[in-house]
Amino acid sequence: MLLAAVSGPDLAANGYSEEEYLATGTATSFRAAGPLTAEGRFDLELSGETAEFATRVVVRRPIDPDAFNGTLVVEWLNVSSGRDAAPDYTYLARELIRSGYAWAGVSAQWAGVEGGNPTIAVPNSADRALTGLAGIDPKRYGDLHHPGDAFCYDIFGQVAHGLETSPALAGLTVVRKLAVGESQAAIALSMYYNGIQPLSNTFDGFLIHSRGGAVAPLGTAGTGIALRAALREGTPTRLRDDVAVPAIVVQTETDLFGHLAYYPARQEDSDYFRLWEIAGAAHADKFQIGPFESILECPLPVNRGQQSFVVRAALRALDRWASDGQRPPSAPRMQVVAGETEFALDDNGNVVGGVRTPAVDAPTTILSGAPAPGASPICALFGTTTPLPEARLRALYASAAAYLARYRAAVDAAIAAGFVLADDRAELLAEAQPDLVSW
Repeated sequence: MLLAAVSGPDLAANGYSEEEYLATGTATSFRAAGPLTAEGRFDLELSGETAEFATRVVVRRPIDPDAFNGTLVVEWLNVSSGRDAAPDYTYLARELIRSGYAWAGVSAQWAGVEGGNPTIAVPNSADRALTGLAGIDPKRYGDLHHPGDAFCYDIFGQVAHGLETSPALAGLTVVRKLAVGESQAAIALSMYYNGIQPLSNTFDGFLIHSRGGAVAPLGTAGTGIALRAALREGTPTRLRDDVAVPAIVVQTETDLFGHLAYYPARQEDSDYFRLWEIAGAAHADKFQIGPFESILECPLPVNRGQQSFVVRAALRALDRWASDGQRPPSAPRMQVVAGETEFALDDNGNVVGGVRTPAVDAPTTILSGAPAPGASPICALFGTTTPLPEARLRALYASAAAYLARYRAAVDAAIAAGFVLADDRAELLAEAQPDLVSW
């Protein structure tokens, strides 16, 4: 069971299987060997404290070994809702399946297994305090046990390593392992990259999606990470630049300011680092929530940007980078106005700079990652979509044909720049809205 509003492509119809597995072992915790510095260059060491664990892994893989591309994508499941979710699988599923990846979702954190209060409550949800997997289905998950988030980093790494030779991937030869995670999981992966990867060398690449400025703390035994406190009290921290393992950080407008506050940790690209900031994108969006938008009760329609296409391109770029050293393109940063607390906007109200998608370069709406006035904490993560006034649309486009020509050009420009895949061209073209300019 994985919490998801959108199921994604039919696995069986695409030659994939899905199975759950029990992963057991003895995990260790880590402690800092010195100061946890803002540049990310800090050293961790084994604490000497160990604990038994029994957690859940969901594996989606090609049935035919000949269809496997050699890359295992391991997602740190997100527990912000109080139970496991796989937001990056939702964004990446079409690319994962068409390109032959294997995917594993790891219940790495205390909240996913043992339960607890959600970091962000969902309106109209009875699950204000959740019981974890064992409470949801005692018969299925009653043997699970998590010793606390002091051990979550080692649990994640051990499971990823163990999958290579496990029955879950029988017949598949794993050549590369990529770690991915979004939001709370991205904040945890930022700590993993800086502190644990130099010790374990478990992964060949990292896709860190929508992280905050602070990295997750090292955690404590017997409980979960207090994410809000970690973001509020933690030091904005960059990814270290002395690890020869590629990392792509994909950020939205929502992530740079507000309580996520990534902006002070923003860094320049380097030999093993790329930052892609997506204009017109929010921390979560309509693509992620699908038909359940109404449950959120947001004051304005949630963000309908096109970040899914960029995240897919980021995964393929990371895979190539890890496999043959082909470096992804560097992206322009989103422009920030004086005072460095908000973005510069173009004449249409969309952010200037960043990774551009057709929805912002051939706009019919204002796409924002900022919260609407009076938005709830969860709605603040979903941004807004506001239609452009008809007068503005008429000034931009003489006709539907003119709009479509500009939209097609924007699609091809994004593909040529390397931030959208040619495989997604037809799907992206289908998102054009000529009915809004049909005069």
